[in-house]
Amino acid sequence: MVDAALIQQCADPALKPAIVEQFIERAGSQDSLAVTVRSGNRVVLVPKATNSEEVLALIRDNLGRNTVRVGITQYPAGLGILEAGALKPDLVDSCSNIRMGTALFGKVYRVVAKWYGDSTNKEVLPQVLDDAIVAWQTGNFEGTAVFRAKDPGEEKRTEPEPARRDSADTQAGVFEKEADSAAEAAAADANKAGIRIDLSGIGGKP
Repeated sequence: MVDAALIQQCADPALKPAIVEQFIERAGSQDSLAVTVRSGNRVVLVPKATNSEEVLALIRDNLGRNTVRVGITQYPAGLGILEAGALKPDLVDSCSNIRMGTALFGKVYRVVAKWYGDSTNKEVLPQVLDDAIVAWQTGNFEGTAVFRAKDPGEEKRTEPEPARRDSADTQAGVFEKEADSAAEAAAADANKAGIRIDLSGIGGKP
């Protein structure tokens, strides 16, 4: 069992502790030196590493040919690495692995939650977590490469937060969200986008 104090100290604070615990329990490893190598759906047997140098050697040997996961969070070792020589020992350090892994899983979770409409329904949340864990293990969700996808959390941070002081403000926020959804839907459909442009002159002088 991974030390709870270590998780509390190192995990991304944006994720609830309960989600972090479920994530590590179901998708991670109890061994900070654990290396999992896959070729497609097949697990490639590799010798068990006994120190960080052996872990990095295993990663270098397989990077570029196979999918390599490492450490407590089973972090995707090849993410953002162009050359095996660019590997950092941080992948093997327990705290760093938890920090990087939970931060990346947080993004994966937000990608999945956005697909569900960012629902706060307690009946939906377990399914969001289930799908996020599968997405972490496979690297994909509904055709999206989740590790390289844009973080929906960053999108929200770059948008001005509407002031919600009363029910009127809240109502306005709902309308804005609906309008954004309609605009996104129209942008995704060339025919609808064309109609919006054609209708833009209505009410103008003949």
